[in-house]
Amino acid sequence: MTATARFLPGLPGSAREEGQPPTPGPGAALLPTIIGLLGLLLAGHGIWIHAKAVLAQILLERAFAQTLATGQAVKPWSWADTWPVARIEVPRLKASAIALNGSSGQALAFGPGHVELTPTAGEPGSAIYSAHRDTHFAFLGSVRAGDEVRVTRADGTLFRFRVTHITVVRWDASGIDPFAPGRNLVLTTCWPLDAKTAGPLRYLVHAALVE
Repeated sequence: MTATARFLPGLPGSAREEGQPPTPGPGAALLPTIIGLLGLLLAGHGIWIHAKAVLAQILLERAFAQTLATGQAVKPWSWADTWPVARIEVPRLKASAIALNGSSGQALAFGPGHVELTPTAGEPGSAIYSAHRDTHFAFLGSVRAGDEVRVTRADGTLFRFRVTHITVVRWDASGIDPFAPGRNLVLTTCWPLDAKTAGPLRYLVHAALVE
């Protein structure tokens, strides 16, 4: 074999057959770039979700302030199919969120939603508010028994609740009767709180009205 043949890649007896690593193809150089771009896209999507949640709450605060001042339901933006109905606060955590009418996917993209067919906060039964675990109800993981939860309704009435207990249940087996005796509040989100995908479990914070 000639010296020339020994150094021609791909030929029998060449350097590649003698244990030398193959020369990377052009596609291999693009792989890190592609992975980096995908990472940026995913990170950008996550940042956009949180930015949208923050911006929506600013607009909802303005609409809720107008609702309190006028006594009329005010949409946060012209094309919205929902409107603010309450402000939920946990003073110990300095956490606050404006809740919307209804718990459709569109409503929950912008704030907590008052679950349909459940009483208004402060009325007999259990008022239920639902929100996403990674935005508006992320603070629920820090709520504990004994915490005060304040709910200001759209009519300006403020109700104070005390957290009694916390449960984790399947979405279709909560055991909550919205019209059972008492005046109660339930704040709910998905469980586990740090999960990246949706699952069947729900995290429920139960509170009773402070008379």
